[in-house]
Amino acid sequence: MGPGEFLNINFFTALFTLVNTIGLFLVLKKYLFKPVMKMITERQKEIDDMYSDADTARENALALEAEYKEKLSQAAQTGERMVKEAVIRGQNREEEIIRQANQEASAIMEKASADIAQEKKKALNDAKDEISDIAMSIAEKVVGRELNRADHTALVDSFIDRLGEQA
Repeated sequence: MGPGEFLNINFFTALFTLVNTIGLFLVLKKYLFKPVMKMITERQKEIDDMYSDADTARENALALEAEYKEKLSQAAQTGERMVKEAVIRGQNREEEIIRQANQEASAIMEKASADIAQEKKKALNDAKDEISDIAMSIAEKVVGRELNRADHTALVDSFIDRLGEQA
């Protein structure tokens, strides 16, 4: 074999190799490339859907967070308003209790003053009666006779008036 035979190309062998390569390419394209490309496309679609779902979930989470912050703010405002109302109701109740206590104290003072006046009047009347009895006894002994009711009343009244003037 000479040097020329090593580089010798057989036309039919080259044609057969080319037809086999094209046939292999077509078979691989139909049974390997298309399914692989289909699988890659489906997987890419799944990934895109997952990203889309994640973005949607993130947007929903942000919306819920904003909603919860708003509700929390409203709850805090409601709590503050309720505390203020409770304080106002407490102050009003305190004022009402103080007013009632003052009214009751005034009523007790008035009743006590009336009771004192009545007791004073009763004590004066008792003193008048006792003084009247004593004066009647003294007068009977001094005059030597029994006095009637009108004389007795006049004598007692004049005695009491004189005592009041001396005091």
